[in-house]
Amino acid sequence: MSPSFPLLSLIVFVPWLGAIALLCLPRLSPGLTRILALAFSLSTLALSGLALCSFDPSAAGFQLSEQHDWISSLSVHYRLGLDGLSLILVLLTGALGPLSILASWRQQTNPRLMCMLFLLLQGAALGVFLALDFVPWFLFWELSLVPAYFLIRIWGGPGATRAAYQFVIYTVGGSAFMLLGFAGIFLATGTLDFTVLAGLAADGSLATKLSVLGGFWPTAVFFGVLLGLAVKVPLFPFHTWLPSAYAEAPTGASMFMTGIMSKMGVYGFLRILWPLFPAALHRFAPGLVWLALGGVVFGAFAAMRQRDLKRMVAYSSINHVSYCLLALFAVCALSRPNPDAASAALVGAILQIFNHGISAAALFFCVGVLESRADGKRGLGDFGGVRAAAPLFAGLCGISMFSSLGLPGLNGFVGEFLIFSGVWGLVPWAAALSCLGLFATAFFLLTFWQRVFHGPRAGAAEKTFPDLTGVETATLVPLVALMLAFGILPQFLTVLVNPLVASWVAHLVLP
Repeated sequence: MSPSFPLLSLIVFVPWLGAIALLCLPRLSPGLTRILALAFSLSTLALSGLALCSFDPSAAGFQLSEQHDWISSLSVHYRLGLDGLSLILVLLTGALGPLSILASWRQQTNPRLMCMLFLLLQGAALGVFLALDFVPWFLFWELSLVPAYFLIRIWGGPGATRAAYQFVIYTVGGSAFMLLGFAGIFLATGTLDFTVLAGLAADGSLATKLSVLGGFWPTAVFFGVLLGLAVKVPLFPFHTWLPSAYAEAPTGASMFMTGIMSKMGVYGFLRILWPLFPAALHRFAPGLVWLALGGVVFGAFAAMRQRDLKRMVAYSSINHVSYCLLALFAVCALSRPNPDAASAALVGAILQIFNHGISAAALFFCVGVLESRADGKRGLGDFGGVRAAAPLFAGLCGISMFSSLGLPGLNGFVGEFLIFSGVWGLVPWAAALSCLGLFATAFFLLTFWQRVFHGPRAGAAEKTFPDLTGVETATLVPLVALMLAFGILPQFLTVLVNPLVASWVAHLVLP
């Protein structure tokens, strides 16, 4: 492929071109509108497949890079780049974007606007995963909030208005602190390029330059960036916006938010916070380990207490994403971490980002199927005997639940196993305590399976419960296929990130 070919820009902006096309075609029928939106959304998967074919998995640096001057007076550049971490997330977005549209296929209220918002959200998320300069990165970061807000507000449940406002207020509030932090970085260094700043941080120059502004600045900037990312993930105790937002959002939006938007926060920890503030992160990592453990344990036990199935899956998402942060903080907590344990923890965290995106999106879709057949009911006691009425749905949903549970042979096992083995070699007591989250996860998922799919039919299940339609099958089967494929052959993912993780660990361990 020609070095001048703007493949990464196409990955980011083709979904936005699709949104513009839908805007310019107001008289298009709802069916054609959905088909056109699906085609533009699938373009990401096709283009990311092309990027995968052009990607050299043995290299740790950025590939397929694009750079153009944008605001010269402020040293702002339009710069995109792809490494193993970015590629994994671009592939995940390419898979979940079209499936989120398919999950909303039967939405009758203004389908054109809904499809436009999904395409805008997809493009913004891709920009976050590929931008390497803070200004375009932050613009993509903030633009993702706009379509997400309207998807919740317009098509959400009874509490959608409050949930949408809470979602925006929390995330914009956190982003404001991050913006102030990067304003301080720019005053001190004159650049906002992530790779240049990482180089300055590696030799201590970034902290020195920030100290010139005032002795408290290095710590203040660190906490500003930390807060902005912590709210997005979310890191406990900044999680309170998430259950309502995920529960009130329409099914397709819930799938995208848990599968992609929460991963934007984890990506920020790995791409921005850790490279730019390694000393500060090491200093505060012991305390942050406790916060990650809070998310692991509290998220699982809170899910166990829920009777609303959608809120149960939402709290489960807090639990699963917190494993990724636990792995990172455990690595950063030690001055000289064991390189094998650190590698296992970091590879596991990246795999968990991908695998949880698949399994959580599938579970939200399954709850959406239950809700659509029960006139909006989604309580744990509203169903029973669904397995006998809808065996195909029961089988696919069961695989999704056991993937989330971490059953060996499915994709959820690989990342969690590597995280636990890595954290055990770094901070054994944290790995032991996090097992409480595993036990609670097993309890509430098996309760979900037993109550909903087995036993006597009750409540909403008294009505006829048809099995999956063609569109619903086309949405769920690809997710389950990915669970099986990456559970049996995880090396398809690990080969993409092993060189990158090896370079990270090489800088952690002193010679």
